[in-house]
Amino acid sequence: MTQDKFATKTAVYPGSFDPITNGHVDIIKRGIRIFDEIIILVAYNSSKSSLFTVEERVAMIREEVKDIEGVRVDSYSGLLVDYLKKEGVNVIMRGMRALSDFEYEFQMTLMNRRQSREVETVFLMSGFKWFYTGSQIIKQVASIGGSVKGLLPDKVHKKLLAKFNNGRK
Repeated sequence: MTQDKFATKTAVYPGSFDPITNGHVDIIKRGIRIFDEIIILVAYNSSKSSLFTVEERVAMIREEVKDIEGVRVDSYSGLLVDYLKKEGVNVIMRGMRALSDFEYEFQMTLMNRRQSREVETVFLMSGFKWFYTGSQIIKQVASIGGSVKGLLPDKVHKKLLAKFNNGRK
């Protein structure tokens, strides 16, 4: 068997994480059982309007994962494959929820492979409890005063309520 230059099992988990949800945390905790290290990469995405700044998202994620050994948080504004090359990583870890995620994820996977043939994408299915929850719908519901308690880590939930200044629990 030949030694692969990517022998350390490191994966990059990219996303906007605006904000990080319990579904994301579930994927991270399950992913670290597979990989030696996970780099949670908060992406700058000019096509999305974000509620939290990149710096706020990085800080919230760092707080949430501080006790998970092997996980670190970073941010990047360029192509994901360029970040992977910079870090010496060739695996992208993604969470997959409902079938509706598949087409978008498939397109992204093919585009990343087009940019670099060494890149592999590994999908982890969302835990059943988080199957239909995502940051976008959570923000929508919270913005009009609906309850999203239990869908986000508690500290993130408080920050989300503060953003909408509605104080509802």
